[in-house]
Amino acid sequence: MKLRLMTYNVHRCVGTDRALDVERIAEVIAAENPDVVALQELDVLRRRTKTVDQAHRLAELLKMQFHFHPAMAVEEELYGDAILTALPERRIKAQGLPLYRRVPGLEPRGALWVEVMVGDTPVQIINTHLGLIPQEQKRQAAALLGEAWMTSDAWTAPGVLLGDFNASPYSATYRMLRAALRDAQTPSGTWLRPATATFPSSFPFMRIDHVFLTKGLETLAVRSPYDARARVASDHLPLVVDLEVTAAGAPGVPVAVPSGEPDPA
Repeated sequence: MKLRLMTYNVHRCVGTDRALDVERIAEVIAAENPDVVALQELDVLRRRTKTVDQAHRLAELLKMQFHFHPAMAVEEELYGDAILTALPERRIKAQGLPLYRRVPGLEPRGALWVEVMVGDTPVQIINTHLGLIPQEQKRQAAALLGEAWMTSDAWTAPGVLLGDFNASPYSATYRMLRAALRDAQTPSGTWLRPATATFPSSFPFMRIDHVFLTKGLETLAVRSPYDARARVASDHLPLVVDLEVTAAGAPGVPVAVPSGEPDPA
């Protein structure tokens, strides 16, 4: 069975031309025809983006179901991440990730876990958007790799962790994740091309948007649309990954992972 994933930081649907355009983001997504879309930086009912529920509106335009997790809430104004799909699905978990308390005022971060059915095979998918500070990222990555998420009994292969990690392949955070999961862009018997960068959208040279895989999934294709519409719709380009679902039901994380440093008092 085939599965097409997209991860896309949509920058609250405000493009590099400073125009707020939810429909343009939907057009970029629809052009790639993904089965599952993981979105970061969505505004819901925020005055700065005309109080549009961007998660609901994008799902409506794309004719998909959606789950939204607000990493940050100020009264009725929400900001966070979503997973959209037309496949049979159910939400498993949505929760905040650890803060780095030594630096006050950091943006809260979270993750959203949905199970989708690809044929008869359940596939676990976690969408996240990690912080900007390396120590913060490492705590958040350790939490995702820990017992509350990917070493829980509910997490079984095949599974996907994807999103905007704000971490390049040279970072400690990326290496932590790669110790437990396979980067979908790592060369393999089914995928041999160089990795694709997605940031910034005007001249992409950084790999901070990633798709990590458990066993039971093989990469068939990776691409990032670079047409004029995609270059201006957000400050990130989407990352699109085609997968072959090859197995089901095994433990999702085969190696021990670090627990991370305790939060300072």
